[in-house]
Amino acid sequence: MLLDIVIDGLIKGSVYALLAIGFSLVLGVARIINIAHTALYMTAAYLIYIGAKPLGLSPLVAMLAAVGLTVLLGLVVYRLFIQPIQEHEAAVLIATIAVAMMLQEVFLMAFGGHYLGVPPLVDGFAVIFGVKVTFQHLLALGLALLMLLAVRVFLMKTRLGLAIRATAQDREVANLMGMNVTRVAMTTVAISVGLAAVTGAIVVPLVTVEPTMWMHPLIMMLAIVVLGGLGSIEGSFVGAFLLGFAESLVVFLVPMGAFLKDSVALSIMILVLLIRPEGLFGVSFEEER
Repeated sequence: MLLDIVIDGLIKGSVYALLAIGFSLVLGVARIINIAHTALYMTAAYLIYIGAKPLGLSPLVAMLAAVGLTVLLGLVVYRLFIQPIQEHEAAVLIATIAVAMMLQEVFLMAFGGHYLGVPPLVDGFAVIFGVKVTFQHLLALGLALLMLLAVRVFLMKTRLGLAIRATAQDREVANLMGMNVTRVAMTTVAISVGLAAVTGAIVVPLVTVEPTMWMHPLIMMLAIVVLGGLGSIEGSFVGAFLLGFAESLVVFLVPMGAFLKDSVALSIMILVLLIRPEGLFGVSFEEER
């Protein structure tokens, strides 16, 4: 059971980290609380299903196409619905909730409430210390960790990554230094949506695709961001693995109480807000006037 918890916790933590980091990037750079972030993750999963099943494409081709289409959709949503009201935080929050609900209703009307599935990229399993672990789970874990490493290298070692971090730290100073803050924000939105879409591609062979699959990751992602600190990439990474392992412990140690996993995440989030409102890594932003 210990190995099951470790593997499951690593997979959940990696997946939540990708979602939370993408959310934190947009929050830090564009000051957008994007509730539709996990709805775009769901969109990628549905597009992969459409490509792999009705259209008969190979799962890999369907995944690549779904990531590209989801990023395009995310940019269109940003330009049409978010950017015109970006200075009004409450309006942006309401707009992203509306987008998420709209996507849910679109897929509900198109596919009903049926539980759909996508075939795994690889079959078979490995026996690790007496525990059977499917190759698909190992592949998902490897891809998620590789994506996390790629994001880290991108943010720390590239000029665009530096521009994103500088804009997240202080938009006004970045603008005065000659950075095109609007273009950086647009690029950050594309990267954020891309991370959500890639996360959907990684987990879609492991989960059932249905219209409410975005809600649980949303709860976990918000709890992670609060736990780690609003806008903190490091905080999102650490918080994701803390809550990922906490969820795995609840599921494996209290099987009859697996439905409590959301409650555990929300309880941790509320506790952190009461004790340390700025989160573990304490990143705060001054209000822009």
